This record gives sequence, C-alpha cells and structure tokens, in this order.
Amino acid sequence: MYNTNEEQYRHKYCGYNKNITLYLIEFSISITSKRMAICVGNNKKNHVCTIISKTQLCHGTFDYVVDFPIQPKPGQFIHILCGEGVLLRRPMSVCDYSDNRLRFVFDVRGEGTKRLAKHNVGDKLDILGPLGTGFNIDKKGSGTPIVIGGGIGIFPLYLTSKQLGSNVESILGFKTKDLVIMEQDFKSVCSKVHVCTDDGSYLSCGLVTDLFKERLKQGDITSVYACGPNAMMKAVAKISKEYNIFCELSLEQRMGCGIGACAVCVCKIAGQYKKVCQNGPVFNAKEVDFDE
Repeated sequence: MYNTNEEQYRHKYCGYNKNITLYLIEFSISITSKRMAICVGNNKKNHVCTIISKTQLCHGTFDYVVDFPIQPKPGQFIHILCGEGVLLRRPMSVCDYSDNRLRFVFDVRGEGTKRLAKHNVGDKLDILGPLGTGFNIDKKGSGTPIVIGGGIGIFPLYLTSKQLGSNVESILGFKTKDLVIMEQDFKSVCSKVHVCTDDGSYLSCGLVTDLFKERLKQGDITSVYACGPNAMMKAVAKISKEYNIFCELSLEQRMGCGIGACAVCVCKIAGQYKKVCQNGPVFNAKEVDFDE
C-alpha cells in the first residue's frame, strides 16, 4: 500500500495531527460560542432588524439603515451576523441613530462584508448591541470640540458630532477624491468641515494632522475625538498631548466575539492589556500604547 516508510509515517502521524488540529479548532469554537451565549444571555441582547434603506456611497462602501430599539452612545458599535457561511459576526461603528433607526456604513473588505453587502431592503439582520464604551461628550470643554477621522474612521464621528453641539468642527481625510463620502452629512451638523486628500485631488492636499495643526493656531480647541488608522491616531494623540487638549480615540481593531469572550482585540492600555471590544473601543489618548 505504501511505497516507502516515509509515506507510511506521513499517513499515520500527519493525518493524526491534522485530525487533532481540526478537533481543537472545533472545540475552541464550541467553547467560545458557549461563552458568547452566556454573555449574550446575561448582559447583551441580539435583535432581528429589518433593513429599511441601502445606499452605495462609492465603490465598495455601503450605507444601511435598520430598525433598532435601543439608543446607542456615540462611539459604540454593533456586531452583525453577515449571512450564511460566515461564522463570526462583524463589528460596525454606529454612524447615526434617531427614531428607532440605526445607521451604519461599511467597506467591503472580506468575505463577511461581501456577504453583508448582498442583503437588500426588507431583509433581516441579526444584530448584537449596542456594545463597548462611547465617547465622553461631557468632557468637551467650554471651547470648540473637534472630530478627526481618516477613511472609514469617519463613520462613528457623525453621531458624535451631532451630540457635541453646534460649534463642533470636523477634519475628514481620504486617500483620493473618489473616496470622499459623507461630506454633506458633516456639513449639516458641524460649524466647519475641513477635508483633505492624500493625493490633493480634492480640496487640501495632505494629512488630517496637517489641518489639525493649522486649526490649532487659531486657538479655542478644548477637546478632540478621533478615529482612523493607527498612524493617524498616534499623531493626533501626540499633538493633543503637546497642546494639553483632552483627546479620546476610537480604536479600529480586529475582533472575534465582540463581547470579551475571546482575546483577539487585545491591546495595551495604561500599561495593561485590555480588550478593545469590552473596555473600548474608546480610550483616553494618553493611555494608548501605539508602540506595543
């Protein structure tokens, strides 16, 4: 049956190891699922929500509105079952909420979001949430609050802007003109909206931190709320610290369970490893260790 002793060894032991590996994976998923079920049963609630509207904002970016019974805090997120064949839920920032309608916007970046994007108006989505901590709006100070977003990081900042008051300003950064979205949304709630693109194809050329530094020269900024790529948030945190301005960041971290049952989203905060889904996603900028 076997041409060599090596083939016999590989069949006996490699096949055995493969089966053990598959068993351990299944066991791990089973245990995690049970822990998630306990957490959901005790602390969180999943909702079966109907898609009320679906809009494509640009290539690969979709804007959904669903019915949702709970008012989320700005900066919180939801966890969505994307559809058949996708085991893990996907975390989505809450973009807006009013009249029992929740809005979330997402980019198609993998199998989960690809499957989610195929849903249509009238379809049902299983949504867990709202989850996580939100921005501390009450610490905005007496001056001008400012929100700073890069790319998909702008999504949680819209509801945040609405609740910060009429004097809030926003700085939004995108790679290129074709990816500029939600500009009019922010203009409807912010006193000023500053937009930049990496390649200069729309309005200012450069980074959000360039616009942030220019705006700081005018004074009166008392708080910063930011979300975006880690490099951007690290720079925003550094600048805010130099000017002694209160700053909170919403970390964009890969998540598994979304409720603290696993440790996929762990990062170092104030010298300790914490779960972004449970202890965050919003943290004080001074506590985030970007170099870990």
